[in-house]
Amino acid sequence: MTKSRVAAIDVGNDSIKAIFGELDYELNIPNIIARDTEDRPVIGIEELDSKDPLDGIHIKVHSPALKENNVIYRVGNLATKTDNATELDPGSSKSEEDQTLIMLLATLALDAVQQTGFPKIKNVIDASYTLGTGLPLREVKEGKDAGYRSRLVGNVHQVEFLVTPKYQGLKVNIKFNEVKVYPEGFAAYINLVMDNNSKIINKDLIDKRILIQDIGGLSTDIAVIKKRNVDDDKAQGFNLGVSESLEAIREEIRKKHGVELDSRRDVVEIITRKNDRNHIMVKGSRTSVHDITDRILLDLAKKQYRLLRNVWQKNSQTEICYFVGGGSHVLKDYIKTLNNNLDGYNIEFFEDDKESIWMMANAYYKLIMDFVRKSEKPKEPVPVKAN
Repeated sequence: MTKSRVAAIDVGNDSIKAIFGELDYELNIPNIIARDTEDRPVIGIEELDSKDPLDGIHIKVHSPALKENNVIYRVGNLATKTDNATELDPGSSKSEEDQTLIMLLATLALDAVQQTGFPKIKNVIDASYTLGTGLPLREVKEGKDAGYRSRLVGNVHQVEFLVTPKYQGLKVNIKFNEVKVYPEGFAAYINLVMDNNSKIINKDLIDKRILIQDIGGLSTDIAVIKKRNVDDDKAQGFNLGVSESLEAIREEIRKKHGVELDSRRDVVEIITRKNDRNHIMVKGSRTSVHDITDRILLDLAKKQYRLLRNVWQKNSQTEICYFVGGGSHVLKDYIKTLNNNLDGYNIEFFEDDKESIWMMANAYYKLIMDFVRKSEKPKEPVPVKAN
């Protein structure tokens, strides 16, 4: 029997972060797709083979879980070069969008084609995964995690690589041995207190009352944690993320400077990079867009701060709030300034950009590995009573 490979995947609005196996492979792909045709023009097959597959993901996806089946897509970097690229819309449910599944399956297929442990007959690879992933708290509270999981488990999903460097012509059949869908806020807590071997690493936090504000692209989750337990009743999910603000910045830059940015990810890079932050090139000249980014992001930071204030007031014995997620990375400086000038809550951000951005994927990895270890543990024999 084929051994199931562990996968931990955070389908973030900005990008997919994935960790595989024994921490032996990572992927980070922009969450952008564009419908396409089979005959994408390529200049010479030799040139195709020398390119990075991640820059040319061109696939056909067949899955009973999709609303639109057998459609061809450009994915990630390749999709940004088209006029019809789509990113997840604000207000949409991650669990119900085809795009979430397309990105998830494409990421798994990109891992599967590199593995030698999966059976391969001619150009078809049969891959089996034990998946840990997550959904916004709001969607889990609405029970959408069960439907999302059932779309994955029990079906065979096929990803066919079309005009993709190195992998052209390969097909991957993906089956799930198990799928665990975790609430995002709870996962962030686990990441703070547990290491990859399920050992407690942050004893100070275990018995504290803490909030975790996870700001994503489409939503914000605030987990309320008391003495090792997530308070499901008090935890809240909000339809407020950074996507709309990033889109507004992109649009204003286009109108004011005539510069077309490919995706929201380009906006994030302009806002967060170490050098030339909040600057773009306009006709070869370095130009500041500080006025645009500051105004729009400060407005969003005020809304996020209001959410924090409201939840903290209802949980007045809270000791600290941790801000996590890609949105926190974008808004960090604005929220810190607001907090210093206003309430002065005990809040904490992760200064390491990678730690904040990869927090969910790392959490899902810890949780799914804990599940695998427990499920592989031999069961204790039932004692036989003497007559």
